Amino acid sequence: MKRFLALALAFLFAQTAHAADFTLKSPTLNPAAPLAMQHVFNGFGCEGGNVSPALTWENAPTGAKSFAVTVYDPDAPTGSGWWHWVVFNIPAATTALPEGASTNGKLPATAVQSMTDYGAPGFGGACPPKGDTPHRYIFTVFALDVASLDLKPGAMPAMVGFMLGQHTLAKASITVTYGR
Repeated sequence: MKRFLALALAFLFAQTAHAADFTLKSPTLNPAAPLAMQHVFNGFGCEGGNVSPALTWENAPTGAKSFAVTVYDPDAPTGSGWWHWVVFNIPAATTALPEGASTNGKLPATAVQSMTDYGAPGFGGACPPKGDTPHRYIFTVFALDVASLDLKPGAMPAMVGFMLGQHTLAKASITVTYGR
């Protein structure tokens, strides 16, 4: 019994350590610098490129069957933040999304871009109100325990977030800021 318990604990800690190594990186997202103009929204008074950044992740936990990516601004003056990008059903073999994947057809065929708070699917860049302190933009990749989320493409961000909460094995984030 003691040997079984020791093996079970070793397995648990090995899984936890592996999940802790799950990382998200980007060649254009730098937490020490403001968000680049290419990733700023083009509309609502903002004049950016509205291009989704390149993202790569590594060391996903064992058992990851798919991934999801979100971009969220917790500082938006809405009472509930602002969802800038919601993508799910990214296959487990995927470890990167190229720059512009939201609009250039480079997402995996099974990936679903769901509704954002701009009222449409796809990446919507940063565009905080003028004069606000810089907002935080949290880019997160989720490793999920299911091959796909049973949601329609028009699913609202809160519903996707609920499903992510039910199926997340691990997540990794990059936080950047932008103000105007």
